[in-house]
Amino acid sequence: MRGWILSIFRPHSHDAADSVDPALEASADGIRAVKISLVALLATSIAQAIVVVLTGSVALLADTIHNFSDALTAVPLWIAFVLGRRIASRRYTYGYGRAEDLAGVFIVAMIALSSIVAGYESVRRLFDPQPVTNIGILIAAGLIGFAGNEVVAVYRIRIGRRIGSAALVADGLHARTDGFTSLAVVIGALGVLAGFPLADPIIGILITVAILVVLRGAARDIYRRLMDAVDPELVDTAEASLLAVPGVIAVQELRLRWIGHRIRAETGITVDPTLGIVAAHDIATAAKHTLLHDVPKLAAATVHVSPRDTAGHDHHAELAHHPTALEPGAITQ
Repeated sequence: MRGWILSIFRPHSHDAADSVDPALEASADGIRAVKISLVALLATSIAQAIVVVLTGSVALLADTIHNFSDALTAVPLWIAFVLGRRIASRRYTYGYGRAEDLAGVFIVAMIALSSIVAGYESVRRLFDPQPVTNIGILIAAGLIGFAGNEVVAVYRIRIGRRIGSAALVADGLHARTDGFTSLAVVIGALGVLAGFPLADPIIGILITVAILVVLRGAARDIYRRLMDAVDPELVDTAEASLLAVPGVIAVQELRLRWIGHRIRAETGITVDPTLGIVAAHDIATAAKHTLLHDVPKLAAATVHVSPRDTAGHDHHAELAHHPTALEPGAITQ
């Protein structure tokens, strides 16, 4: 129950990594779920837009803009995912996964634009009230918005659980959150019906505030992605995994970065200096496989092996101050 309540009120993320995972990419059912839910949200938004014209409700306008922008964010993401499948080239040696970050910037801009339009219209109507007509139709439109989002939520959650996609399940919960925003429009309409006409623009302002909260979270996530930030818990997990590999004496450096919706790791470990090159290579291979198994969404890892000298110093650590120096005998897996 606590998790369900939090899913209603917690702002949802527009981060690409939270929207698509390997299970979704590899599954035709998951891709179909995205397409169908996109069409459903667009149909809901268009129906609401027609009612906005008929009723003049600024609260419904704010909700329609929010739903429409949320639906359209799937378009640049889909393009980015298709582009991200292209193989690496001599110019783009890491591939094209960063296209998702560019899509994320577009998404943030769309959310910001929706908040500006919704906020402007709500404040204008607050100081220049306009009659809201066809209250019954307005209430019906709010219920349509709720129903449309709830249908999408149920569908995404059901398919997501069936194919094992936590991201698709999360998207379903986000759609459910948007559905409750549509219910706020119904509350505003009931306020107008009860003789409080300012209820409509006030609800519009509240929806604008909700969009700004979503914008803050989305902008933060995209900023962190562009700055190569990762969850510190992932670093802890990777470090613990490396130290658990037999033969690894210490972890000298560990770097993780997002490329699209996948993670790459680069690490340096120290081993016994008496080991031969084959044995050291085996340790590097084991470390790489352990990382790939233990770190979620890790797609590739580079493991650099350095011998630990008898004085307890690490050649790799000493060479860190001279990145152009070459270390004889070092092994990279």
